[in-house]
Amino acid sequence: MRFVKMQALGNDYVYVDLFHQRLPKPPQQLAVEVSRPHFGVGADGLILIEPWEDADARMRVFNADGSEALMCGNGIRCVGKYLYDSGICRREQLRIQTGAGPRLLTLQVEKGLCVGASVDMGQPVFEGEAAAVQAAGQSWLLQKVSMGNPHGVCFLPQLPQDALFHAAGAALERAPIFPHRANIEFCQVQDQDRLAVRVWERGSGETLACGTGACAAAAAAIRAGFTGPRVTVALPGGELDIRWQEDGHVLMTGPAQVSFTGEWPD
Repeated sequence: MRFVKMQALGNDYVYVDLFHQRLPKPPQQLAVEVSRPHFGVGADGLILIEPWEDADARMRVFNADGSEALMCGNGIRCVGKYLYDSGICRREQLRIQTGAGPRLLTLQVEKGLCVGASVDMGQPVFEGEAAAVQAAGQSWLLQKVSMGNPHGVCFLPQLPQDALFHAAGAALERAPIFPHRANIEFCQVQDQDRLAVRVWERGSGETLACGTGACAAAAAAIRAGFTGPRVTVALPGGELDIRWQEDGHVLMTGPAQVSFTGEWPD
């Protein structure tokens, strides 16, 4: 099985082109195997790129534990890059089908290669008011936000250090208020146009960046009046530009890069 390892702000996945080949085994099993460090490729998960009748392609996302995610903001930019660079779809405007519905991409092209994209991530959906949840020996005030996948956003004076982050992230992901588990964003407001965010990703643990998480965090900050409608979200792997537009849709802009290509034995 041929694959491409790509990353966006360090959020890395193994990408498989199903336009030209078939999977050697079920994707849930394959995702666990390829994601393992040392024994596999090492990644946050597996993303499949396949033909789709009403779009340029469909993206399916499988986390490192084999569970399927509906949407991946960093991953979809890499899918756009692959479609353009490989010649499957040599256009700068793309429509990608996801588990959360279609998403529209505007690619950033330099010297014949895609280097990033702006993605219309749709409208954020807020579920009630922020709720207090007990985890890791303290209370966390979480705002439930959906960006096609579930998020819990928590604003703090300072981002938690490693021990507290891992303990709280693992517990909050599975909190009773999230029946299908959730991505957890720990956020610090640094300025009227800047957030620092650390993400515990559902099914993968800590990741260096999360596109939908950045969108959820920015939308929650804007709604609460902490920032203006355009926010730079600083993640451990780099920065994303997030804009909540007048039509209610969130626009995410960031890079996409190839790490390497390879073959996985059947």
